[in-house]
Amino acid sequence: MEKWMEEAIKEGRKAAKIMEVPIGAIIVHDGKIIGKGYNQRNLRKSTLAHAELMAIEEASKVMDDWRLEGCTMYVTVEPCPMCAGAIVQARLDEVVIGTMNPKAGCAGSIYNLLDDSRFNHQVRVVTGVCQEACASMMSEFFKMLREVKKTDKIGEQFTEEI
Repeated sequence: MEKWMEEAIKEGRKAAKIMEVPIGAIIVHDGKIIGKGYNQRNLRKSTLAHAELMAIEEASKVMDDWRLEGCTMYVTVEPCPMCAGAIVQARLDEVVIGTMNPKAGCAGSIYNLLDDSRFNHQVRVVTGVCQEACASMMSEFFKMLREVKKTDKIGEQFTEEI
């Protein structure tokens, strides 16, 4: 599992390089990566450009089907409500999560949409795989973002004084 999560982490780093929240996801079927994605909401100016949705879209093209039965998603951060819903709709068998998301997670933190028996499909959930690496990628990104914002404010104050 760690091997695949490392691949999801690589996707998350791609997001960080373009100043996006560093969330990465991959989808594995029969021991091969068939879908990859990283957060691109700002780049694409789209609410829908989440890592999980990008990976699902790519995997669906490879499988030539919207049903991703027999597939496992590895994602660095617990999915939000929208992504958790898409995971259920795509019929993924399993989701492996790096770190939980207490503010918006719908795989157990706030709610477990993936295991709700009222839906016609449930998804197995495994948590804590490469947890430290996934959590530190997030915390380092937001630390850097705060520093950038602080620097921008200092620059604004300086130019106003001139």
